[in-house]
Amino acid sequence: MFEIIVHDSSGKETGRYRCREKSCTAGRSSRNLVVLNGWRIGTSHARFERADNGVFVTDISGGGGLQVNGRPASTYGPLTPADVVGLSSYRLTVVADGVTAEMPAAPAPMAMPREVTPSQTAAGPAASPEGADLHGSYGVRSSETIRPSGNERFRFHNLVHHKLMQAMDLRRTDVESMDNEQLTATIRGMITQIIAELDRELPSEVDRERLGREVLNEAVGLGPLEDFLADEQVSEIMVNCYNDIYIERNGRLEKSPITFSSDDAVRSVIERIVSPLGRRIDESSPMVDGRLSDGSRINAIIPPLAIKGPCLTIRKFSRHHLTADDLIANRSMDENMVEFLRTAVLNRKNIIISGGTGTGKTTFLNVLSNFVSHRERIITVEDSAELRLGQPHVVSLEARPANIEGAGLVTIRDLVRNCLRMRPDRIVVGECRGGEALDMLQAMNTGHEGSLTTIHANSPRDLISRLEVMVMMAGMDLPERAIREQVVSAVDVIVQLSRFSDGSRKVTHVAEITGLEGDIVQMQEIFTYNQQGIDPDGRVIGDFRATGRIPEFYEGLRQRGLQIDMSIFATP
Repeated sequence: MFEIIVHDSSGKETGRYRCREKSCTAGRSSRNLVVLNGWRIGTSHARFERADNGVFVTDISGGGGLQVNGRPASTYGPLTPADVVGLSSYRLTVVADGVTAEMPAAPAPMAMPREVTPSQTAAGPAASPEGADLHGSYGVRSSETIRPSGNERFRFHNLVHHKLMQAMDLRRTDVESMDNEQLTATIRGMITQIIAELDRELPSEVDRERLGREVLNEAVGLGPLEDFLADEQVSEIMVNCYNDIYIERNGRLEKSPITFSSDDAVRSVIERIVSPLGRRIDESSPMVDGRLSDGSRINAIIPPLAIKGPCLTIRKFSRHHLTADDLIANRSMDENMVEFLRTAVLNRKNIIISGGTGTGKTTFLNVLSNFVSHRERIITVEDSAELRLGQPHVVSLEARPANIEGAGLVTIRDLVRNCLRMRPDRIVVGECRGGEALDMLQAMNTGHEGSLTTIHANSPRDLISRLEVMVMMAGMDLPERAIREQVVSAVDVIVQLSRFSDGSRKVTHVAEITGLEGDIVQMQEIFTYNQQGIDPDGRVIGDFRATGRIPEFYEGLRQRGLQIDMSIFATP
């Protein structure tokens, strides 16, 4: 028989469990002998098993969440009272009958453990006295070089990271008083020193420079995601769990060979992102939206809602401020479309950009905003601030979630109503997805012409239906005809974006709303994109065409004596 003693992170003993069988388990389920709480704890996380030469512990969670003396391990033993088994924030020690139990101390730096199995007997190599270390534990620690492979690939990374945390604690490093550059320089110096001290323990094939960079990125950056953020060809990063990462490169999904070392590493990255934004993520608030310093949009969700572990999605914002010329060069639209939309924006027409997820609505909204005069006052309203307008007179507003007490919520609708009192020349709403659509339509109808927004919809006709539904979400009991009259009066132009099989994004429809006939909103298409096939490389083939219809508001521009180019509407 043997006894398992459990301490919490503060060192306080929380329970003693006597195992009267050959083996017993620890985990979250009540079926375990040792029941531990916490989302990082597996249903059955670890198995303790008595063998001829002692008690062994084995990770049975499948997630690699077992540590012994601060080092990740899948199987370890025989355990002594000095060995500390880490399960999330819990510290467990094992005491066999007749051995005095002691309070476990913090894990001290030591040579890396060699994994053994309970089937090894006292007669085997594991019990050789020559294998004993300074702590008097035989056969489970070895100074021999261990080759990184399989589950061991992060061992050296974790070893350096663990020593870094110890060094920072010993030196009482005040990270709060440092800016990013000072903190990075300080941590880089400490990591360089640690790797130099561990040089003998590291195999020759381990790239010291890369190891240091990876630990630095995890300590002060976004870990393995830093390389993806620096890659201009990567537009989206999707972390399904710590060892399952996908990226979107040049419009196509691919699985990444790079992974995190653990769920805790992903969780640390998420907290590092949301903390400066004044937001939080924990078991009581397990979902959060935010942004990186460059404007990239992030969404994070953690257990218990995310079953496989913390999940992070980053939609990168291009460091290059795209212009209409870039969209023409990328075959996202043609010169005639650009000329028409420039005229519409300059003459204060209300425009809605429609499209599905990932079609580039926000990017296109940024491009259209470039056409707004620098003499106008622009107010932007967003859930997470992403727009980067080049005009000098811009006020950016961002919604705020509720705090831990459930108070302090400020919605997009609140901000839209408030910005009407801020004397805007233009109102730009990052995305309408609810009752704020009614306030936006009313703003467009009450002297705030030239407003821009985006809405999720699959076609211009679907957009009208979506607008009606969102207006109803405002809680106003308006008849359908009244809503459609508001839409017809407020919206002038709809720009539809689509994403194709080759990953390209294109403007597929530019339509003008012309009126209401009966209960049907009338519109006419001005430009369309016609797909004609796919080339041998998988790229979409097609062309942009004018339908030959002249926008109704162009007649008004001509009557005012403005010089306008009518040739852009000529059919091929």
